[in-house]
Amino acid sequence: MSAEFEFDQAAKAGVYKAIFERRDMRHFRSEAIADEVIEKLLLAAHSAPSVGLMQPWRIIRVQDLALKKNLHAVVEQERLKTAAVMGQRSDEFMQLKVQGILECGEVWVVALMDQRERHIFGRRTLPQMDLASAACAIQNVWLAARAEGIGMGWVSIFDPDEVKTLMKFPADVEPVGILCLGHVDAFYDQPMLAKEGWAERGDLNDYVMRDGWDVDKAARAQQQWDKKA
Repeated sequence: MSAEFEFDQAAKAGVYKAIFERRDMRHFRSEAIADEVIEKLLLAAHSAPSVGLMQPWRIIRVQDLALKKNLHAVVEQERLKTAAVMGQRSDEFMQLKVQGILECGEVWVVALMDQRERHIFGRRTLPQMDLASAACAIQNVWLAARAEGIGMGWVSIFDPDEVKTLMKFPADVEPVGILCLGHVDAFYDQPMLAKEGWAERGDLNDYVMRDGWDVDKAARAQQQWDKKA
């Protein structure tokens, strides 16, 4: 019976609380995160599942202020380029806060490892599973951070080649995210993009199909985005 392996009610409530109250944060306080909390977050990342147990994530803690400023500039540059192709939503997009690199207490760059082609287990037909594995590690950090009362934002608005140059990455290393971690005054009561009117979370029923592709559900899910696109 599954009950034999269930967490107790308090533990289960904690897991779901972290899942449902996790937020992609952009507003931070600047004080440092305690070393013991950093170690917990790193361990959470390193405990993530990965295809073939390849653990493709590499985490670089960015502590040099000049490097932080350069990463901030790369994100700002891409923000402007993204706005330029947003059409009628350009001005609205420019009002969104998309990063907190210079405000947060800790900045991590998460990258996919070098020599990934050597790892075939689970990737022969789906090589992108290395990225999926790294995303699991990032999600682990997000949930652990929320449990510790630490905010986290995953920044993906950047030119990867620019970040590779700044970070002195080998040619086959790929950055997948800049993580902003830090203390916050409050967690958003709903996702920031919903709070700002940019988008809304869709109806769960439209994202779950049975025994094949459901054209009607797919259309409804797309329409949810099209309302604001």
